[in-house]
Amino acid sequence: MDRLVPAVAFPPPERRVYCNRTLNLRSIRAVGFDMDYTLIHYRVDEWERRAYEHLRDGLVRQGWPVADLAFDPDLFIRGLVIDRERGNIVKANRFGYVKRASHGTRLLEFDAQRKEYERTTVDLDEPRWVFLHTLFSHSEACMYAQLADLLDAGSLPGVMGYGDLYDRMKRTLDRAHLEGALKAEIVADPDRFVEPDPELPLALLDLRHAGRKLMLITNSEWSYTRAMMAYALDRFLGGRTWRDLFDIVIVSARKPDFFSSRQPMFEVVSDDGLLRPCLDGPRSGGVFHGGDAGQVERHLRASGEEILYVGDHMWADVHVSKSALRWRTALILRELEDEIRATEAFVPDETRLGRLMAEKERLEFGHARARLDLQRLRGGYGPKPSPDTTAESLQALLADLRARLAALDDEIGPLAQRSADVGNPRWGPLMRAGNDKSHLARQVERSADIYMSRVSNFLHVTPFVYLRSPRGTLPHDVANGVRAADPDAVPPSGPDSQPPSCT
Repeated sequence: MDRLVPAVAFPPPERRVYCNRTLNLRSIRAVGFDMDYTLIHYRVDEWERRAYEHLRDGLVRQGWPVADLAFDPDLFIRGLVIDRERGNIVKANRFGYVKRASHGTRLLEFDAQRKEYERTTVDLDEPRWVFLHTLFSHSEACMYAQLADLLDAGSLPGVMGYGDLYDRMKRTLDRAHLEGALKAEIVADPDRFVEPDPELPLALLDLRHAGRKLMLITNSEWSYTRAMMAYALDRFLGGRTWRDLFDIVIVSARKPDFFSSRQPMFEVVSDDGLLRPCLDGPRSGGVFHGGDAGQVERHLRASGEEILYVGDHMWADVHVSKSALRWRTALILRELEDEIRATEAFVPDETRLGRLMAEKERLEFGHARARLDLQRLRGGYGPKPSPDTTAESLQALLADLRARLAALDDEIGPLAQRSADVGNPRWGPLMRAGNDKSHLARQVERSADIYMSRVSNFLHVTPFVYLRSPRGTLPHDVANGVRAADPDAVPPSGPDSQPPSCT
């Protein structure tokens, strides 16, 4: 029977689709896509550097002394949180406890960080915290940190604290985007800013020919969308154009409001963006401006779990479409590719670290047991130790165990530090905070049914796959408690200990 099953070459881990909530792609009738950093991937350093420079120029025009500032692409990563109250940028775990923090551009030492946040947890429902949802946040985070340094130095008179600093910076950034100068640069020189994916058109064609209705729903305006989609896709379509792939195209969608409120819709009737009212909702093959998800559902005659939406923004694309409409959701995390490769390269050291930690737990358990035996012996209570056990022998055992633990710590320390820094030397892995899930991982877990590094990863699962989430683990599961029960058994570590891919 196995000879009847076609041979399958599974993709490398960084190109797989990962599953939080079981999803049968055969039950999906329509798939919607965001454009920026979803269907089109930008060269992050180049895009964000120009966004930063436009922001800086706007601040210079307001008289701020920032002309000498420069963008640093390595200062921050997606998934961090701005603390508007204290001028910090922090990385929190899934419970909201801060695990790393910088004040301005300076990383805080452990003691200073603990003092700052020992009674504080990150709660994204509070206006104090600003979650850096997307790769577009790199320039924002870099500028805010540098401005906080200037504020501390007394170089920004008139700014009323770190919260006011953020608000004024954000208004300038939003104005820079609205003015369109940056997008005009990108359209004029897309080779500089865009990283095309030759596999993307085939993935979209597979979905379309499998009977899925494809939609483009983007906040970008029509002129920019038309130029960028043509640049990214048409060269790979053999005479067809990107418009042939999509049942409907919606620009200037105003997400997240698109998913949660009713808005007027207009039809784009010419390439130069001429609009006319669209009272009857969208139609197949058309391009539309604005509108709302309810109109899309009526056009598709589908709703809720029959629709999958794919985007890169945790809030505007994934969270709101899930919470307001119960659409199925897919999150694009391009950084996963480099991070998974780095994690795989660390596997030998991670395996060694796991064995050392298992030995440390065994010795620590023995040390705790010996301390209790000594306490009972001196206190004259509890079960009697063996006749040859004395206070002196227990003290000698404790001294030996302490020495062995100290030697182990000397080996573990550098390995643990390298493990914590995998992916980014300042902030560590995207989806982990210490030994726990990061706050970003928690958001992904709550709102994204599946996640992957790029849309073309759909090629590797086909439109007909049943994606199954892994069995969730609990601290009392045998696999998690094995080290205390059997010091010779080491739980899995490295990338193979992550939830299995859905391929």
